[in-house]
Amino acid sequence: MKRRELFSSLFSSQEKEETVIIRPPYYKDKSSFDKACYECEGMCSKVCEENIITMLEDKTPSINFDKNGCTYCDECAKACEFGVLELEYKKKIDLAFEIDMLKCLSWNNTMCFSCKDPCLDEAIDFLAMFRPSINDSCTSCGFCINVCPTDAISYKKV
Repeated sequence: MKRRELFSSLFSSQEKEETVIIRPPYYKDKSSFDKACYECEGMCSKVCEENIITMLEDKTPSINFDKNGCTYCDECAKACEFGVLELEYKKKIDLAFEIDMLKCLSWNNTMCFSCKDPCLDEAIDFLAMFRPSINDSCTSCGFCINVCPTDAISYKKV
């Protein structure tokens, strides 16, 4: 194998970072977004108290945790005129959050509670003042994401 082939195979085998579309937590099935949202004016994004719902190019709503998290206030579901988002389908956002021990300040012996302080559900436990971990109380609200100074908290689809 030539050197060029080696490097080419190494880089092609690396996972490409995939954009995760996070839907508001009030839908019955994901196909309903494609069926009805194209008719809408994006009311769910306009009534969002935390300003985290953005409209994608296909006119479907997506949650963006860059600014804030979801309070599960129900306003987006109440504003949905086409029945895509409904209160009866309210559930936890379908994400799993994790803390990268190599990036996290607390895992590296620096006192930091940036993620714990905004957590409404007390879902982040610390061993004494260090080694945070996310417990089963996590509702995937996302309030911990944008406050982490080292971007140590990530999420993936469940």
